[in-house]
Formats: sequence, structure tokens, C-alpha cells
Amino acid sequence: MDQLSFKPGNKVFLMLLSFCLLGSCSFKGVTRYQNITYTEDQSMARFPEKQLNVFTPKKTKGAQKVLIFIHGGSWNSGKKEIYNFLGNRFARKGIVTVIIDYPLSPEYQVHQMALASAQAVKWTHQNISKYGGDPGNIFVSGHSAGGHLASLITVRDEYFDSLGYDNPIKGAVLIDAAGLDMKWFLEQMEYEPGTEYLVAFTDSPEVWKDTSPIYFLDENDPPLMILMGEKTLPGIKLTTERFIEKYKEIVPKPAFHIQKGKKHKPMIVQFINTKNKLYDKIFDFMSQ
Repeated sequence: MDQLSFKPGNKVFLMLLSFCLLGSCSFKGVTRYQNITYTEDQSMARFPEKQLNVFTPKKTKGAQKVLIFIHGGSWNSGKKEIYNFLGNRFARKGIVTVIIDYPLSPEYQVHQMALASAQAVKWTHQNISKYGGDPGNIFVSGHSAGGHLASLITVRDEYFDSLGYDNPIKGAVLIDAAGLDMKWFLEQMEYEPGTEYLVAFTDSPEVWKDTSPIYFLDENDPPLMILMGEKTLPGIKLTTERFIEKYKEIVPKPAFHIQKGKKHKPMIVQFINTKNKLYDKIFDFMSQ
């Protein structure tokens, strides 16, 4: 069953590439606010302290649209600093961008990761006007495991309900998202208890379903933009295709884009190129 794996291969490659690029990234025209704690809310008392970075364009008039990015890493690795280049690129193009950290496996499970992600959105909604952002125009995005969390908090209200807060997400941009139908995926994989994904998702099929966005789609959801690499990992391809078929029952012509020739890691690395046409597609989606 290994051919279905979500594993992105050498995750260190992306980390090293990103850190190398940070040294050459120009932050001209961008103001950065780093390591802002968003878990100070009383409802987050049982969570570790987690931070976010905010990137704002310097020369704009009026409040700007906001994009919150959730990093990938198989639910057990990754950190916001790897994606500073993404915050910089979007901010230079006029989008206030928030890059977050969140609790990881094995210490925490997916429900807790999603709740922390929702808390980051809540913090952003309450505070982003101080950084030039429009709280009425908040979008979330994520790559791989981060795409899963972004989709989950967008379509399932439980996490914001737990915070006593209305979901302020206006739309989501999913970049080669993993786990859109985690229940089906884990059933196909027949993992032994305690293996990597089950550490994050537990051994409970009920939890697998509760954390699979496909089972919570309805006509009241914010719009979704779904990007998938033509040569992505088989598990991502199959679960995304299942998700799209279900989504088409609600949105007959979804914003679904397959990028020819792209594998899983290049789906996020491509954003290093400031001239990548995906920026325009995302801006158009956020302007609908």
C-alpha cells in the first residue's frame, strides 16, 4: 500500500532551499512583524505557546486583503520561518500575509492542530487591522498537511464554535493538500496502530472521518481554490480527486487547477518565482 503515501520525500531539501533563499530575498517594500504569540487566549491555555509572522506592504492605501498560510510537514514537522519567502512575495504584491506555527505530532493530534489554526485565524481577525489588513477579507491557505488543516477549519465550524467565535474565513487556497479524505486513505493503507499517520490521527476511524474535510462540504462553505500537481504523490492525487467529485455536487465548476508536470515539493517551491502566474490566479480568486 506504500504507493498511496502522502510522504513528500526529503523534507530537508525544501527547508535548506528556503533558508538559502532567505539570504537573497529582497524585503524592499515589506514590513515584517515576527514571533507574535497568538495562543494567549484563555481557551488556548492547554496549548504550547505558538507564534505567527505578519508581512505587510509598506506603500498601500486602505486596508488590504489578508492571506493566512499554514505550513506542511506530514503533521509532525515544519515551521513558519521556512515560508518567510512566501510572506514576502505576497506582501510585495499587496496582500497582508500571516505565516503561522501550530502544535505538531507526536505531542498533539490533528483536532488540536486544527483548533490552534482556528485560533490563529481568530487572532488575525481581531488584530490584523493594526497591520494594514482588512478583517473582512481573510483567506487561508496551506500546502500538503497545511492544506488539509486550512480546508478543515474552512468547512467544519466545530473549531471556531469551540472558541466561541464565528468563522471569519472568506475563502481557502489549497496547494497540493493532503488528507482531504483521510478516512478513506487510512482505511486503504491498513496501517498498524502507532505508525506515523496514526500518531497524528489516532487509531480511531471516527477521528479519521471527523478530520476529513470531504465529509463536511455543504452549500454554506466559503469558496475553495484547489491546486494539484499533475505528478504529485499518489495519495494526494487520489484523495483530491475524491474530494473534487464530492465538491462538484455543490459547486459544479470548482476552481480546480492541475499544474502539468508538477510534483509535490515543486507545488510550493514554485512560489519563489515572483513571476509565477499562480499569483495572478490566487489574486483573481481572492477578488471574486
